[in-house]
Amino acid sequence: MAATVTQVATGLATNLATITGLRTSTYQPEQLNTPLAFPIINTVNFHKAMRGGDVVMDWTVSVIVGRYTDRTSFAALDGYLSYSGATSIRAALESDKTLGGVCQTLVVSSAADISSLNSADAEFLQITFSVTVHG
Repeated sequence: MAATVTQVATGLATNLATITGLRTSTYQPEQLNTPLAFPIINTVNFHKAMRGGDVVMDWTVSVIVGRYTDRTSFAALDGYLSYSGATSIRAALESDKTLGGVCQTLVVSSAADISSLNSADAEFLQITFSVTVHG
């Protein structure tokens, strides 16, 4: 049985919560208290294997680092974008590739779109990560 969108979102948020000091959510909260990370579902592909054996979900994980004009936000990018380490988003997401047993595996394929995000008259620094979840 394939994982549900809610199960995967919960698993991704749980893996992200292994980074000390990073707030996590299963959805974009109304108020941005940084640093913050949350998953967003992009697509669900149902027929990757016979009888729905490999439902593939493509996700974007948004990481709101901090205020755009704050130099500590830019300094935090090194850790979040690292392949490994205590604050590596990739390492945290792939720390349990089955998300607690709800899926077969996942891959963090890239980090992109280092940009600004405007919310409540404030400008924040954000990064997005592409994650593919199988089954």
